[in-house]
Amino acid sequence: MLKELAIRHLAVIESVRVRFHEGFHVLTGETGAGKSMIIDALTLIAGGRGSAEMIRHGQDRADIEALFDLPEGHPVWDALRRLGIQASEEETLLIRRELHAHGKSSARINGQSATLSMLREIGEHLVNIHGQHEHQSLLRTERHLEWLDQYAGDVILPLKDAYAERFREYQQTVRERKELEDTSRQQMQMLDLYRYQLEEIAAAKLKPDEDEQLQEERKKLTHSEKLYEASAEAYEWLSGAKGLAAFSKALAKLEEIVKVDPGKLSPMLEQLQSAYYNAEDVSFQLRDYREDIEFNPDRLALIEERLDLLHGLKRKYGETIADIMSYREQIQAETEKLDNREERLRELTDRERLLNDELTQQAELLSGIRRDAAKKLAQAIVQELRDLQMERAVFEVRLDSGALTSVGSDTAEFLLSTNPGEPPKPLSKIASGGEMSRVMLALKAIFSRIDRIPVLVFDEVDTGVSGRAAQAVADKLSRLAASVQVFAITHLPQVACMADHQYEISKRINEDGRTSTSVAELKDSQRVEELARMLGGVEVTEKTRHHAQEMLLLAHRQKNA
Repeated sequence: MLKELAIRHLAVIESVRVRFHEGFHVLTGETGAGKSMIIDALTLIAGGRGSAEMIRHGQDRADIEALFDLPEGHPVWDALRRLGIQASEEETLLIRRELHAHGKSSARINGQSATLSMLREIGEHLVNIHGQHEHQSLLRTERHLEWLDQYAGDVILPLKDAYAERFREYQQTVRERKELEDTSRQQMQMLDLYRYQLEEIAAAKLKPDEDEQLQEERKKLTHSEKLYEASAEAYEWLSGAKGLAAFSKALAKLEEIVKVDPGKLSPMLEQLQSAYYNAEDVSFQLRDYREDIEFNPDRLALIEERLDLLHGLKRKYGETIADIMSYREQIQAETEKLDNREERLRELTDRERLLNDELTQQAELLSGIRRDAAKKLAQAIVQELRDLQMERAVFEVRLDSGALTSVGSDTAEFLLSTNPGEPPKPLSKIASGGEMSRVMLALKAIFSRIDRIPVLVFDEVDTGVSGRAAQAVADKLSRLAASVQVFAITHLPQVACMADHQYEISKRINEDGRTSTSVAELKDSQRVEELARMLGGVEVTEKTRHHAQEMLLLAHRQKNA
C-alpha cells in the first residue's frame, strides 16, 4: 500500500506530506482546490511524463516522494531485481521524482538512480490510475482483446508468447520472399555485369602485393645498364692498385714496425686489418652483384604489361589488390544469391505455407481459450453491473475471426444493452457517461483480483451517476478496498461517507498573497462538516450536519454488515 506521499512545489502545492492507511480513501474539496494535483503526483511517481510548467511559479524544481509498503513475493520485487535496483522485500520502497525548471527530470528508487522507463515499469506494478479520460479507452476496440487476454491470464499467456514468436518468423519469411519476387530487371542486368567482372578478375590471377614486387623488379631492369657500370667501376677501384693492393702494402709496413712499438701501433694494425677484410668482402659482393645484373628487355616489357593490367583493375574495383580481391568476394556472394534466387524463392514459399498452417492451428487454440474467457468475463461484468444498479444490463464480448495478426486471428468488442428487449450494441453507441463509469468500475473490480496492483486511484469515477447508482458505486469502491488500497476523488456525499479515511483538499492565501493547496485528514466532527458542505453547498445548517451524521452512521453500519 501507499504509506506516505510528500509533494513540494508542484503547481499550487507549496509543501504537503500526507500519511495514508489501508482501505478506502476519498479526497474531497471545492472545485479548483487542487485535488487533481494529488493524481498528477502519483502519475509522476508511476513514470508519467512531467514538464517544467508543472513546477510552482518562482521555484526551480518540484519534488515528489512516495513510500510503499508491499508484501513479500509481490511482482514489483522481481521487476526491481531485473532492473538492477537493490531492494529488500522486508523493507519499504521509496520512490522520488524531481522536475527541474530547465526541463530535465530525475528519479530515484530506494536512493538509486532510475530512468523514466524503469520508473514506468515499476509503476505498472504499483499504481493504477483511472481518470475521466480513461472512459475513452472503453471505446477503443483494440483494447478489448487486450483486456480479454489479461482476464484469461496464465492459461493463454504461454500460447500467446509462442504464437508471437512464430508470427515474427512468419513475417520475416514473407518479407524475404517479397524481396526476391520484387527483384527487378536492373538487378538481373547486374547479375550479367557481376559475372563479367568475376571472369575479368579471375583471369588476372592476382597475388597479394604482386604490384609492389613488380614495381621493384621494373626499377632494377630499367636501370640495369647504369647499375652494371657503377658496380663494375666500384669493383675496379676497390680491387685495383689503389684499393686492396694499397691496403696490403700498408699492412705489411705496419706489421714490421709494430714489433718496435707494439703499445701504440697494435690498435692501428687491428683497425687496418679489419678495414682490409671488410673491403675485401665488399669487393667480392660487388663482383657477384655485377655478374647477376640482368639485361632483359623482354622481361621488362612483360612487367610493364602486367602493371598496366593491374592499374586498369584498380581503376575499376579498388585502390589496392586487396581491395580488388575483397570486391570479388562481395560480388561473388551477390551472384550466388541471384543465381540461387529461384531455388531460394521456392524454399521461402514452402516455409511461408508451413508457418501459416502452424499459425492457423495456434490461432484456433487461442480463439478457443478466448471464447471461454469471453463468456466468463461477460458473466463477471454482468454481476458487477448488477451491484452497480444496472440490474437489467446485458453485456457480451463479441469475438470475430479474420486475418492472422501478431495476436492471433481474433478481434474483440464489448457490447452492452441497458434496456430490456434491446440487443447488445457497441459501447460507443449505447452507454451514457454514468453507464460508462460503472462499466469501467466493473472492469477495475474484476481486474483488481488478477493484476495484484496494490493502489487503485479513481478520479471522479462517479461522474454522471446519482441517487441509488451513486450509492452502488460507493459500495463497490468500499468492497474493492477490502483487498486493495483505493483512492477516489469525488463530489458525491454518498461516495465520501463510505470511505474509511477522508482528506480535504483546500486552498488558502498565504501571507505573501500567493495561493497554496493543503491536504488534511478529517476526523469525526471534521468529516461531518465536510459532508454537510457537500450536501448543502455554501451554507451549512444544523439540518445538513444532522443529515451528514446520519449518512456516516448508515455507512458505518453497511460496511460492518
